[in-house]
Amino acid sequence: MSVMLFIIVLVASFIIVRIGAIAFQLTGLEWSLAKFQSLSCFSGTGFTTKEAELVTGHPQRRRIATVLIVLGNAGLVTMVATVASALSAQQAVWARLSESFLPVAVPSILVPWVNLAVIVVAVYVIYRVFTNRGIVRRLTESLRKRIVKKEFFKPVSFEELLLVTGGYGVSRIEVCENSPTLNKTLSESDLRKNDITVLAVTRGERTIPNPSADTRMLLGDELICFGKLENIRDKVCVIP
Repeated sequence: MSVMLFIIVLVASFIIVRIGAIAFQLTGLEWSLAKFQSLSCFSGTGFTTKEAELVTGHPQRRRIATVLIVLGNAGLVTMVATVASALSAQQAVWARLSESFLPVAVPSILVPWVNLAVIVVAVYVIYRVFTNRGIVRRLTESLRKRIVKKEFFKPVSFEELLLVTGGYGVSRIEVCENSPTLNKTLSESDLRKNDITVLAVTRGERTIPNPSADTRMLLGDELICFGKLENIRDKVCVIP
């Protein structure tokens, strides 16, 4: 049972990390960064200061990170405990199975090594499965559809592209129906008063670099903005 539990927890860990990556992406993180942050939270490693601001400064991402950290710690403890149990001849199921199905029972002294070999093979097989592009792509698409359908996390209409010191960064934001900037010119929007500079406006296939103060922001426009990310979220687009 210990070996089977280890395999189940290992498979569940891969799936949880993938779900975490999808959840982070739905909050606006770029996919490669979302995958890294999900793995970082789950494993408790590689969480750099600047990238941490992308998570800690966003309420929904903080909740996702908290769940991943808790599940990661629980999963690690469970796997360590199951491996330790599997290497104990007294607790191993393999001995009983060998007595039932093999012509010669496996000696108790060899049971821990047999279990260890099974664990190594299982880790290798699971790793190969979850690094197969075709399988991972289908799994990701299936999980994303289920998450969006159940409305666990709603996609947001902005993407943070660059983060610098002090919470300032460059973001690409879509002007949505509930945006306070909709149908206003840049001068009417008071973005500059909130320390937000619009660097460019993308409208369909057309890009307006360094837009003038009388440029009107229309529904569906994408704004490339620089400023404090918290202000950009509040003043440019209301997150669902």
